[in-house]
Amino acid sequence: MAGGMSAECPEPGPGGAQGQSPGPGRQCPPPITPAPWSLPRWRAYVAAAVLCYINLLNYMNWFIIAGVLLDVQEVFQISDSHAGLLQTVFIGCLLLSAPVFGYLGDRYSRKTTMSFGILLWSGAGLSSSFISSRIMPCLEAVALILLILLVPDPPRGAAETQREAAGGSRSSWCEDVRYLGKNWSFVWSTLGVTAMAFVTGALGFWAPKFLLEARVVHGLQPPCFQEPCSNPDSLIFGSLTIMTGVIGVILGAEAARRYKKVIPRAEPLICASSLLATAPCLYLALVLAPTTLLASYVFLGLGELLLSCNWAVVADILLSVVVPRCRGTAEALQITVGHILGDAGSPYLTGLISSVLRARRPDSYLQRFLSLQQSFLCCTFVIALGGGCFLLTALYLERDEARAWQPGTGTPDSKDVDSNDLERQGLLSGAPASTEEP
Repeated sequence: MAGGMSAECPEPGPGGAQGQSPGPGRQCPPPITPAPWSLPRWRAYVAAAVLCYINLLNYMNWFIIAGVLLDVQEVFQISDSHAGLLQTVFIGCLLLSAPVFGYLGDRYSRKTTMSFGILLWSGAGLSSSFISSRIMPCLEAVALILLILLVPDPPRGAAETQREAAGGSRSSWCEDVRYLGKNWSFVWSTLGVTAMAFVTGALGFWAPKFLLEARVVHGLQPPCFQEPCSNPDSLIFGSLTIMTGVIGVILGAEAARRYKKVIPRAEPLICASSLLATAPCLYLALVLAPTTLLASYVFLGLGELLLSCNWAVVADILLSVVVPRCRGTAEALQITVGHILGDAGSPYLTGLISSVLRARRPDSYLQRFLSLQQSFLCCTFVIALGGGCFLLTALYLERDEARAWQPGTGTPDSKDVDSNDLERQGLLSGAPASTEEP
């Protein structure tokens, strides 16, 4: 025991480094306390603005077909089911890359990983068309340059107040997945996000056409039989989505910040209540469309506002219940599951139901509108199920938060990794591997 003690320098005490001098023949390096990583506030705002710009370009590419859906259907003479399949194929390709980039983001430079992803994305977009007058590839090149120049790559876990939670031995991807599968707050919140993605995918793709056909039924606009089709509802619905999205995200984040101080489970309860309130708003927007278009717009905007309250809150739930070194994988899995079961299939499923209903009815604009209206009703039930998933999240939130912030917490195999590290340190120093007090 004495030999083991002489081979090591004294550990720093609770108040700092101990005042004992090293024994004969020993040289102890001065204790090094890593300086906390910090970023000036203005640089943080600039980085957030650049990331928002990149995400904006992503969604512009995502929903470009929805803005010209009528023209696409007229040119290619495709049904609603085949039109919805276009969005499914697009998101299916996205799913192939999400787990890969989540794995890379947990283990390598996140800035380099994002830069490589933008390079692939913009290159694929540039090579996908022969149209000469295009602006999107130029905007994507600007995004790549801004990312490289203005967005820092902070140390992993630098934003945490408890530094121990950010450390630990690195685990394999399979260990991360097993850990996340046993994290019930993550599982149920992911299913809630899936329900949100299902509804937003169906609305974002089909709502402009639904509103245009409602306008035709009301006699406010003539039917479109030859492209290009004029659809003012695409612009109106897009503006409504932007406005409700910005307001909803701010309201949701502020409500979570205020009420979490009083109610520890406030975040999933806010998500559950907003989704359960979205269901009747969406239902009223659909059933009132044949009667009054204005009321349909009002309830549709209210439903989108309530739905948007959740996006910032669900991200905070994930960050609070998952250890830092698994968050990239957790985000990738949540994106993958949300897209596979959500907006990857909802445009196609909505279009398929509409095509099946239309095949049994006379071919008229009124019947086309009613078929699409009734196919939308499945979204009201899905969003209510999403609210139930967030209620279940509230049952496990405090337990999983405590586990995620416990010092040394990691994957289920982290105890074995820590014990192996102690054993190796003991062998190198000549001290016994036991951690018991002498």
